[in-house]
Amino acid sequence: MQNNASQPPAAQTVPHDAPMTAREKRGMAAIMIAVSLATLDTAIANTALPNIAADLNSTPAASVWIINAYQLAMVATLLPFAALGGIVGHRRIYLGGVMVFIVSSVICAMAWSLPSLAAARALQGIGAAAIMSVNTALISAIFPIHRLGRGVGLNALVVGVSFAVGPTVASVILSMGSWPWLFAVNLPIGLLALAIAFPSLPQTKRSQHGFDPVAAILNVITFSSLIFALGEGVQRAPTEYVVTAAVIFVIAFALLLRRERGRPAPMLPVDLFRRPMFALSTLTAICSFAAQGLAFVSLPFYFEHVLGRSPVETGFLLTPWSAVVAVMAPIAGRLSDRYPPGLLGGIGMAVMSIGLASLALMPADASVLNIGIRMAICGAGFGFFQSPNLKALMASAPRERAGGASGVVATARLLGQATGAALVALSYSIADSHGPTLALALGAGFAGAAAVASGLRLVTPQSADSAAMQTARK
Repeated sequence: MQNNASQPPAAQTVPHDAPMTAREKRGMAAIMIAVSLATLDTAIANTALPNIAADLNSTPAASVWIINAYQLAMVATLLPFAALGGIVGHRRIYLGGVMVFIVSSVICAMAWSLPSLAAARALQGIGAAAIMSVNTALISAIFPIHRLGRGVGLNALVVGVSFAVGPTVASVILSMGSWPWLFAVNLPIGLLALAIAFPSLPQTKRSQHGFDPVAAILNVITFSSLIFALGEGVQRAPTEYVVTAAVIFVIAFALLLRRERGRPAPMLPVDLFRRPMFALSTLTAICSFAAQGLAFVSLPFYFEHVLGRSPVETGFLLTPWSAVVAVMAPIAGRLSDRYPPGLLGGIGMAVMSIGLASLALMPADASVLNIGIRMAICGAGFGFFQSPNLKALMASAPRERAGGASGVVATARLLGQATGAALVALSYSIADSHGPTLALALGAGFAGAAAVASGLRLVTPQSADSAAMQTARK
């Protein structure tokens, strides 16, 4: 049964430590299935890239657009979808995103050339952006504020584990079939998500502000040119390409800021960044996902090229990270209903920084147990951080701006991961065979910066919404 308010009064009477209600379970099941699909598809295509390039008679350099098209489309459309969700309803955007994702996945599986696959991947990225732009806002509508930590903990679990196990899932599918099956499997799973979502996802309060198409276009140009400049720059593309993209980014970003100035609900939520808790939480998220991106792009090369492990061994060595994230994320989500997110996030990122530093300093003859312990430390830190930080972001924004905050959550994650991946390529160009070690060291630095940013929230005045959250919890 659908709810017309973002927070049903009956839900407010449920104690924060009570088991999830049937309504909460149904809503979270619908969200978690679709979010896992969107996150997995960010990672699995990397593993299959050589197979796809060979089958489509494409060069490795050109085949990178299979990845870039998805990321560019996703980053560029996240905030416009978040703004549109506040106007037409987050539920509609979410369901539409799942439908687009399913259709585009079928087109990907039927692609006959690199351009057709890249175009289908761009469409798939748009569908994923619609899903990811409003998923946190829907979680805020499903759970009352004093139980929000549980919802974001489950969301963090799905995102973290899906991103971590993406290469393993791709390897399993490729061992049984050809690369089109990587996309074809999304059809039944996506249909299941729709079947659960239609009767389960709540209606949310809609904004009275109109949609600004000019701001949407400027937003697309800003973020797509930024990601393009980052990717081309670290791959040592012709200087004129990188400079042109960077200039376009600066101009479009300046015009976007000017356009959004003074608006009550801007698409790029500059109003929310005036809140110190929101700004620090966003900075913490970008740094943490940059550290994660540095780790997950460089670790396979580190295990195989530096430590001399086989591809099969590498898959198993990556498992402790995702396994511990799966354990820690729900625990941290519940703790965030009791303790300050600045404290929990700071501890988590400090632990992750120590873990990444220990991986970078690990001897070449390290045992499997030695590696597994270090990977588990990293996973524990990241899992302990993610849920409290996500809750801090959502709780520091007004309820009517949940859509904008949700868009920032997804944008921060993608910008951080894109930055991390770009820095891995830069590390290789600087240090050659020691590139993975340098990348892990940079990851430790980003995690340390995230710990500092998170700790600063302990001395940051709470917003009115955060204070209300504390009152509701008591």
